[in-house]
Amino acid sequence: MNEQELYRKKKQDPSLKLFVVLTKAQRTIADLVKDDIQRYELNPTEFGVLELLYHQGDQPLQKIGEKILLASGSITYVVDKLEKKEYLKRVPCPNDRRITFASITDKGRELLNDIFPDHWKQIEAIMDGLSEEEKKDAIELLKKLGTYADSISG
Repeated sequence: MNEQELYRKKKQDPSLKLFVVLTKAQRTIADLVKDDIQRYELNPTEFGVLELLYHQGDQPLQKIGEKILLASGSITYVVDKLEKKEYLKRVPCPNDRRITFASITDKGRELLNDIFPDHWKQIEAIMDGLSEEEKKDAIELLKKLGTYADSISG
C-alpha cells in the first residue's frame, strides 16, 4: 500500500476522526467549566475535592486522588491550599494513626451551597448543544467506549 492509499484509508476510518472530535470537545468543555470555577477563586482540582467531600462526606486523603483522578503527590498540595482557605480540615482516624481524613468545614459547605446552583446552570448551558435524548445516547456511548478502552489497557 502506498502513502496515498494509506492516507485515503485513514481519512475513511472514523476512529481517528472520533478521537479528534472527542478530544476537541472535551478540551472546549473543560475550559468553559474551568473558567466558571475560577470565578470563585478555585481551580478545578480544588473544586473537585470540595465537591467530593460535599457529596460523599469525609474521605481518607489517600483515596481522594483515585476518586478525582489526581496524582497522590498533588493531594497534599491541594488539601493544604483548601485548609488555608478554611474550606476543609484534616481529621486523624481514631482507629488508625496512619490514616488522615479530609473533612469539609462549614465555610466550605456554605461556599458550595452558594456556588453549586449557578455552576450547575453553567454546565447545563454548556450541554444545551444536545437534546435530552442525545445526552442520554452520548452517556451510553461514551461509557461503552470508556469501558472497552479500560479493558484493553492491560
